[in-house]
Amino acid sequence: MGTMVQRVESLSLSGVSSIPKEYVRPKEELTNIGNVFEEEKKEEGPQVPTIDIKEINSSDEIVRKKCRLKLRKAAEEWGVMNLVNHGISDELLERLKKAGATFFELPVEEKEKYANDQSAGKIQGYGSKLANNASGQLEWEDYFFHLIFPEDKCDLSVWPKTPADYTEVTLEYAKELRTLASKIMEVLSLELGLEGGRLEQEVGGKEELLLQMKINYYPICPQPELALGVEAHTDISSLTFLLHNMVPGLQLFYEGKWITAKCVPGSILMHIGDTIEILSNGKYKSILHRGLVNKEKVRISWAVFCEPPKEKIILKPLPELVTETEPARFPPRTFAQHIHHKLFRKDEEKKDKVENGDDPKK
Repeated sequence: MGTMVQRVESLSLSGVSSIPKEYVRPKEELTNIGNVFEEEKKEEGPQVPTIDIKEINSSDEIVRKKCRLKLRKAAEEWGVMNLVNHGISDELLERLKKAGATFFELPVEEKEKYANDQSAGKIQGYGSKLANNASGQLEWEDYFFHLIFPEDKCDLSVWPKTPADYTEVTLEYAKELRTLASKIMEVLSLELGLEGGRLEQEVGGKEELLLQMKINYYPICPQPELALGVEAHTDISSLTFLLHNMVPGLQLFYEGKWITAKCVPGSILMHIGDTIEILSNGKYKSILHRGLVNKEKVRISWAVFCEPPKEKIILKPLPELVTETEPARFPPRTFAQHIHHKLFRKDEEKKDKVENGDDPKK
């Protein structure tokens, strides 16, 4: 184990009435952080689309087309949607959520046995964000991160032993989700005018596409109007699938405003990630999003990122989608290069702010 990292849960349980300054967001972000429970109740304004995908492979062509068109439109306009009738049983989803919640109910010192060591490059396990960027900014969350598919690439030794069924239920969920990801990618492919299997092949196919799970644990926060559970970002994945414990927190930056996602029972929320945005030459959107925290309820979410292999594939707009009128909007990069480019760019922006006297730490 590396140096002791401050766990947000320990901070929350210590009963502090104000949060340490490294958790306080820069003032340009603070103007639009509101009470998430009030935000979620708002009826006016745009709402994240809910897509019923039951008919996605219907034998009736008209029914099938209608379903696929809805999915495509949501992917083009929002890049995020609640999927219902997704074919994964409520029972399995409940078991998965129970398993993760049970692990996080363990005392912090028990969870520390699973601590990752980011400085040594061991990213799997129990962790919290390290202050490694230009502003030293931290997020109000702890997490558990591990690869869950393909099974033969999983290191089960780092997975929680408590509860006893954690591994079994997580592997089963991973398999089901992998099937769902194939279905979605097939439709997104066809709707771009490509072969059904094309997008999946371009992100690594059955062998190489990795499913990484991050269980996000957002403890109660004494000053939620000053903090973020996770700062604004777009996902680097091809697709991200998200479950949560029905406590609101997710916000999406849509048409210049932060929109709070409503909690839709039984749904799995899906993001289009940067990888598919790049391959589709920007036709499908990777939306900017962030997580709010609150002072009443712990929020837990289960995010599964479907990621292409880091070095094997060059990601760039597919040649069929590049024309004279729609030139390539993204340069060719490996997944590793894309990650590096994003981190580097973010740190440059923060450095500029610090150097220009707009110190984000103030």
